[in-house]
Amino acid sequence: MLSLIDRYIIKKYLTTFVFTMAIFTVVMVVFDVSERLDDFLKYKAPLDKIIFEYYAGFIPFYLNFLCPLINFIAVIFFTSKMADQTEIVPILSAGYSFNRLLRPYMIAATLIFAVSLVFNIFIIPHTNKMKVDFENIYVKPLKDNSRVSTHMQLDKNSYVYIDNFDNTTKTGYGFVLEIFKGDTLREKMMADRITWDSVATKWKIEGYTNRVINGLHERMDKGAVKDTTLDMKPSDFELRDNMFTAMDTRELNTRIRKEEIRGTGVMTDLLLEKYKRYIYPFSAFVLTLMGVALSSKKVRGGIGLSLGIGIGLSFTYIVFIQFANMFSLKGGLPPLIAVLIPNVTFLLVAIYLAIKAPK
Repeated sequence: MLSLIDRYIIKKYLTTFVFTMAIFTVVMVVFDVSERLDDFLKYKAPLDKIIFEYYAGFIPFYLNFLCPLINFIAVIFFTSKMADQTEIVPILSAGYSFNRLLRPYMIAATLIFAVSLVFNIFIIPHTNKMKVDFENIYVKPLKDNSRVSTHMQLDKNSYVYIDNFDNTTKTGYGFVLEIFKGDTLREKMMADRITWDSVATKWKIEGYTNRVINGLHERMDKGAVKDTTLDMKPSDFELRDNMFTAMDTRELNTRIRKEEIRGTGVMTDLLLEKYKRYIYPFSAFVLTLMGVALSSKKVRGGIGLSLGIGIGLSFTYIVFIQFANMFSLKGGLPPLIAVLIPNVTFLLVAIYLAIKAPK
């Protein structure tokens, strides 16, 4: 059962969190409009698309990214205010232990964790897709949307090479398909170009020559057009850096399984995106514990010092995340370790601060 104090703290926590989130939303939108206005005017973005596609994706994405910062500031702010108004001392003096005081905080943190997890897995990938699609047309469209010299393994025995793939027309040039049996080449098809048929969901191979090898016997087939099904899609040739954030969890897992075979060099990006969706929501517990430990003591000068420390540590946490991601992408650090390091490090710091906090 929740006591009156528990309900009071949970209410304080959640209302401060929502209020802080609203302030951050207004500030982010104002700054982004001032920065993107020239792009919107240059590429003639419709107002309804700006509101219902770009900002409908922009706001959830950045609120989720800044959720640890918002959460930490909220905890620091209202707990410091409670301590400054001498509310914490009577609670502890009435028989509440510090661990018991943490219970309502952790209940509220659990609610934030659950909402964040649901958004990470089910909602934000879809809002990101709206945002990414808008950006690719009205903010930073690629002048050259081609990918060159692409090698790809489709399955255990099939290998594809495309000299140049144009993502705008969904057409590849200089197509080669090689099929092996063990170490022996059994079939090699070369074609002038290959085009994606979105209606039939098949590839149309044009101007092809197919060499079939069977021991000492060979056969050469030629043709103008041939429809075929290959385990690849135009999305596999996209050049966008932000395309993985727009994949839902099912698409992401499918792409990871294919990447294990193909080895196109994006496995680290895929795994980072997957692990971040599941692990980063746990920051709600870590930063809540740290925030209570830092701000539950009344200090001279009011809440300013605690709030300043909280903001500094929050930005340190976000910077730590970015450094760990870069070490994974560029330095070979395993993606799971890169995602765990910031949370584990700050968890250890939070536990130390909780032990040292006044009881």
